[in-house]
Amino acid sequence: MTSATKTAGIGAPARPGTAAGGGALAGTGTLVRFALRRDRVRLPVWILALLLGTLSTANSYAELYGTPEDRANAVETMGSPAGLAMSGPRHYLDDYTSGAMLGHQMLGFTAVLVGLMSVLVITRHTRAEEETGRAELLRSTVVGRHAHLAAALSVAALANLVLGLLLALGLGGLGIDGVDAGGSLLYGAAHAAVGLVFAGVAAVTAQLTAHARGATGTALAVIGAAYVLRAAGDSGESGALSWLSPIGWAQRTYVYVDDDWWPLLLCLALAAGCAATGFALSTRRDVGAGIRPQKPGRPVASPALGTPLGLALRLHRGMLAGFGAGLFLMGAMYGSILGQAEDMLKDIDQLQEALKRIGGTGIAEAFASMVMVVVAVVAAVYVVMAALRARAEETAGRAEPLLATGLSRGRWAGSHLAVAMGGGTLALLVAGLGFGIAGAASTGDGVLVPRLVGAALAYAPALWVTVGVAAVLFGWFPRASAAAWIVPVYAFVVGYLGQILRFPDWMNNLSPFGHVPRLPAADLDWTPLLVLTLVAAGLVWLGLAGLRRRDLETK
Repeated sequence: MTSATKTAGIGAPARPGTAAGGGALAGTGTLVRFALRRDRVRLPVWILALLLGTLSTANSYAELYGTPEDRANAVETMGSPAGLAMSGPRHYLDDYTSGAMLGHQMLGFTAVLVGLMSVLVITRHTRAEEETGRAELLRSTVVGRHAHLAAALSVAALANLVLGLLLALGLGGLGIDGVDAGGSLLYGAAHAAVGLVFAGVAAVTAQLTAHARGATGTALAVIGAAYVLRAAGDSGESGALSWLSPIGWAQRTYVYVDDDWWPLLLCLALAAGCAATGFALSTRRDVGAGIRPQKPGRPVASPALGTPLGLALRLHRGMLAGFGAGLFLMGAMYGSILGQAEDMLKDIDQLQEALKRIGGTGIAEAFASMVMVVVAVVAAVYVVMAALRARAEETAGRAEPLLATGLSRGRWAGSHLAVAMGGGTLALLVAGLGFGIAGAASTGDGVLVPRLVGAALAYAPALWVTVGVAAVLFGWFPRASAAAWIVPVYAFVVGYLGQILRFPDWMNNLSPFGHVPRLPAADLDWTPLLVLTLVAAGLVWLGLAGLRRRDLETK
């Protein structure tokens, strides 16, 4: 039994009157405290990041669109089908205050992030616990059969409610015209309601499959489908498809415009229905199993699975396919508005100055260069997850049996790092392809396809450096491996927001992404790309050397 479970009191002898009195929910309170202790860093980071990002965006809207003329110009550009698909329903444009801008342009985007937070909380404390065997161990004591799911839902609900309250208090205290206290309370409640919906969705997907990755991937696919339905509905005339999406329900509160609370009742009803379904499904399966039976598989494994690289690719293929599809759609969405970029940005002085610093012969090229930073950061999220997969295999105890054979540590970990580097490059390729195809259709310039594909691939060496940083942490400081997430987060803050907020150049130089030529606006310079490649190779070598020198850690 781990020290964490001892501290939480799990597995200790039951006190008189507590053993069977709770029935199926026995031990839920203890598991809630245990989960909060385990997430004492993760959840505050999530909540603070979403809060600070929202507050900074609200302030930037007030500065960028400070006059009625600026807001009128924004209405003209955001009223196109592509603009509405990227933002939200047209009704917000009727009274486009700073608050209406926040609800129109940010609510749908942050709702996706809140949903992601909720999904990860649920799968971490339910399906992942079963997959590692800890749930079965705890349920052999006085823990009820519904306690794990009830505790996970309680923690997710608490996190969403805290986030909603902080958003309400933070936005209400900014003193921005059009951002009042009542609308801020609704804005926070909308985020909490959407988070509860996707927590309920994850409660269902956690029952369907025997693996945490499958449960998480299915829930994330639901989030993606909800966003696509919202975008398709808002860009159409009737908007009917948006009513099939909980994200669309949240946006149809028309926060800071009409302040309608009733669509949140739909979110709460769906969240309760999904949670009830999750509890019902959990009684129809065994611990560690899923409702959906696993396929028996081939009688004989393919020759590729007998190699470290083939096994790593098999483990990573689902996540790689998901990120590849998502980045292709992301590139296509940005490309669809590339032809309107000049009209959209011509009256925004701060963005004009930021684009001028990037360079290029026109606003469309500079805008594409700025978008490439966002695309590269999303790809960096994939490579960090992929590079740290070796750490997850180690702590779950699955690496030790492999390394007990003739497989060396370097080949085992190197295969995961190779898939991370190659997969990240492939993700950039498909993102650039989607951006180029949609951009060429938007502008009528077919040359954009190879140019934007090349601009995306230019960030591959920076992704390789990100993998190298994760490798060093994994090899030498395994318990600090999560610090690799600093690289993509810092790259986004400095590389994207820093262009608008005028951060000093030295801050951009601290990120590997800051040394990549800003194609297609800038000229191609091979020197920094070669240097980044050499740095990546050195970091990977150093990380593998550290792995060979330390003991394996298992939980």
